[in-house]
Amino acid sequence: MIAVGAHVPGEDPVNEALARGVDLVQVFLGPPQSWKKPPPRPDAQKLKASPVNIYVHAPYRLNVASPNNRIRIPSRKTLANIVDAAEQIGAAGLIVHGGHVTGGETVEDGFPRWRKALQILETDLPILIENTASGDNAQARRIDDVARLWEVIGDLTPGFCLDTCHAWAGGEPLEGVVERVLEATGRIDLVHLNDSRDGFDSRRDRHANLGEGHIPGDLLVEIVRQAGAPTIIETPGGIAEHNTDLDWIRNRLATAPALA
Repeated sequence: MIAVGAHVPGEDPVNEALARGVDLVQVFLGPPQSWKKPPPRPDAQKLKASPVNIYVHAPYRLNVASPNNRIRIPSRKTLANIVDAAEQIGAAGLIVHGGHVTGGETVEDGFPRWRKALQILETDLPILIENTASGDNAQARRIDDVARLWEVIGDLTPGFCLDTCHAWAGGEPLEGVVERVLEATGRIDLVHLNDSRDGFDSRRDRHANLGEGHIPGDLLVEIVRQAGAPTIIETPGGIAEHNTDLDWIRNRLATAPALA
């Protein structure tokens, strides 16, 4: 049985999980656009001892591949701080967007910076690099670029998080995407299961509730089935909307035939 959960508010992840009938959630440990170190949590030991598996999403501002020292260095520091905070709550993993390069650099110019960012971390916490939806010089938008990134960092054993909306919006065909990611990285550690409010190759990262966007439902189900990895929805709304989405994917996983 594939574990399915949701991105939830971070104040009380255990009760948020109970309200959705899941034992798998994802949270931010601070404002998603902030460089600031997350404050200590008084419930850290409770979360660590909980049967709920908690994934942590790093702030969106992180860009360890940037050629700009004023972005890259704070990104490394913030990444280390988020790792420490995630370890305190016994997180199952930390998801980090792939980032991008600027100033006329090529995509591969960012790969050694990703390697350095991983090398200086002293942790056993799985670091999961997530594909992104836009940017010609993004490190992890195109699966071909992910494969080249893994040639540089793969021996450091990072994990990979496959986001369905990001792949769709980024112009990556979803047919066969699991096989292509596995060829590129050898692993899929987490799936972010999101429909898309916009069309294929729109370059717009706007999530929709499952079955209400532009991505064919059978493709979403097949990606989850083929990946066989823990799956998190990051769809709009609160408990009621999430429960509808969770029922949507659970029912289809239980009944839908595999695609040929």
